[in-house]
Amino acid sequence: MNKNDVVAGQAIYSKAVLAIYDWWVLGVSNHYLWKCPTHLISKRFAEQVSVNHLDVGVGTGFYLKHGLSAKTRRVALVDLNENSLSTAAQAISHLNPEQYCRNVLEPFNLPCEKFDSVSINYLLHCLPGDIAEKGIVFSHLKTVMNDGGVVFGSTILGQGTPKNAFAKKLMAIYNKKGIFSNELDDVVALESVLKTHFAEVKIEVIGCVALFSGRKA
Repeated sequence: MNKNDVVAGQAIYSKAVLAIYDWWVLGVSNHYLWKCPTHLISKRFAEQVSVNHLDVGVGTGFYLKHGLSAKTRRVALVDLNENSLSTAAQAISHLNPEQYCRNVLEPFNLPCEKFDSVSINYLLHCLPGDIAEKGIVFSHLKTVMNDGGVVFGSTILGQGTPKNAFAKKLMAIYNKKGIFSNELDDVVALESVLKTHFAEVKIEVIGCVALFSGRKA
């Protein structure tokens, strides 16, 4: 897998883009294009997050800021983009989050204790390759999770979901530019790769988005 393709998927997240990310992605795009309102993803986050949590592909830290429990004792961030790491860390600065700059398609090698929950929202569709190839990320996540820990998240599917004309056009543009790499992603492939690594796998498709979870046996 070409590392340049991995870099391309996250390179767009400059400080300027992150400044409008919540408005464009979590506001406009989720509601009107992908048809999965952000509050549904946020609700799943709040229901499944633990007090010992790792967030992978952190964006602006929106879900952390709004979904972490008041009892949270430890939170860590993993992302390849330094801008995203600093933005998310600032959003929850009162928790002094651990920060790790990592390519999720390579072993994490985190110098820390393991986690009881891991969230990975809107990252899979940015990773190069098909679901089977980028599913290696779940193998890496297992190594940083405690037994019984839960992984949960969301991804935009390129196949098998209804899309309006503008959603189709925008997804095609994103794929052409390397921002997305999800043209062949579907729920069957996602379920297969999750069940390879986790037990109690659950997936719900809302609009173009798959909301998923699994537990480390």
